[in-house]
Order: sequence, then structure tokens, then C-alpha cells
Amino acid sequence: MKLSLNSSTIQPTPLLEKIRVTGEAGYQGIELWAVELYQHVGRGGEISDVEKALSDHGLEVPCLIAVRGWGETIGREYDLALDEARRRFELAARLDCPLVVCTPPIEQPGIEHLHERYSDLLRIGKEAGVQPVLEYISFFASLNNVPDAVEVMGRCDPALSPVTILDAFHSWNNRTTLDDIRELPLEQISHYHIDDAAPGIPAGGQVDTDRVMVGDGVIDLKTELTLLKEKGYDKWLSLELFSQQWWDRDPAETAKIGLARMQELCAEVGWEV
Repeated sequence: MKLSLNSSTIQPTPLLEKIRVTGEAGYQGIELWAVELYQHVGRGGEISDVEKALSDHGLEVPCLIAVRGWGETIGREYDLALDEARRRFELAARLDCPLVVCTPPIEQPGIEHLHERYSDLLRIGKEAGVQPVLEYISFFASLNNVPDAVEVMGRCDPALSPVTILDAFHSWNNRTTLDDIRELPLEQISHYHIDDAAPGIPAGGQVDTDRVMVGDGVIDLKTELTLLKEKGYDKWLSLELFSQQWWDRDPAETAKIGLARMQELCAEVGWEV
């Protein structure tokens, strides 16, 4: 089992500093956001700076986040969305990053057409050498739970290798059960975002900023990870928070606490890290 830090967890730390902090804390990987790579270049930096920092600190990039606009645009705007997806896939490939998260529509309800759009992304991804990941977001109007993600993937050509990310917070927050995860084929799980949900706010009423540090919330993470272990899951666990409370702290402290919490949980489950 390999442990990663999603760079959102230590905002607003500059990109190269995020990489240094993550490596020095002891993680094996860091999930990066395309927007922060673009910002780094826009401020006069180079992608080669990022490549060097990753190499210097011995970090992999398990996933790049994110491709948007593919599920709701039409006509010329859809063509532009696919062009941008291709650029982000190629950027991921340059960083030896195998996965790119593809975020569903925020406001447009329904999933009926998403398999066609996701299939387009899968074809472009194959050309670029990366795997587009179908993401469900618990508080979005479209794809917001694992059963619906399974339905979308089931409508795709299996030869395109559709996959979805599991996210502890989003699963807990919207209609995903342990049985849903148990029935999800192992080969369709790309990786796992680990996070916890704030006490005192019911499932279905939480948003990204309500995520809390592993162990501080109400999600039964041990049971969920035990189930994944029984399924044979052995890929990445990546800590993803959007918490002002943790952003206000020293990023090195946040990173180290997060890693320690993940290691402790893995030990309880019986995973070697």
C-alpha cells in the first residue's frame, strides 16, 4: 500500500514547496492539480522545475486533477473541452502520472449521456498513455454515488477500461453502501481518496469544506478499508482535505499528522505501508 498527499490538503502553499513538504514528511506520492501547474508556468516557472522537485524528493504523481466541462458542454464548447482534456492528459503523461480525474457536471442532472462523453475521454486517454478516471461528487446534481458510477462504466466498452475513484467522504455523503463497494469490481477502482466527515452535520448535507482529518470524523474508515483489503486492493491511499483549519497550520505539521493517521489506520487494517 502506498500513501499519497493530495496537494489540496496543504493549500495555499506554493507548488514546489508542497512537493518538498510532502517528500520530507515521508509520503511516496503527491496528487497534483492541473491548475497549480498552469499557475506555476504562468508565474515564470517551467514544468521541468516540477519534474526535478519530484525526482529530488522521490515522489510519484499517482493522479492529476482534474478534467472538467466534458459532461455538460455541447457543440464547439465540447470540442474545446476535449482539446483541454488532451492537454491535461499529455501533461500527466509527461509527469509519469497514470491517472487523471474527470469531474462530472455540477448543476446538470442525470447520467444518461455520460457514458458517451466518458468514452470519448477514455479514447483520448489511451492515445496519451493515461487513464481517465470517472469521478462521483456527492453534492453534484449529476454523478454523485458509486452505483451510478457503476452504471455509467457498464455502458462503456470494457476494452476502454473504465475506472472510478473511491472517496470515503463522497461515498458516506450520498447513497453509497459497503455492499456497493463490495460489488464494485477491483479492476474498476483506480485509487482511493481518504478523508473523514465532520460530526454534527448529517450525510447529504456536507460539502468539501466539511471534510476533516482522518480519525476526527464520523466515517467508519476501518471497516471500509478492511473491505478493500479483503477485495485485494493494493493501490494508493491519498489524503484529500479542503479545510481552512488545516490550511492555517504549518503545512509540514499537517502533512506529518495526516501521514501518521493514515499509517495508524493501515496498521489496524493489517496493511503494510
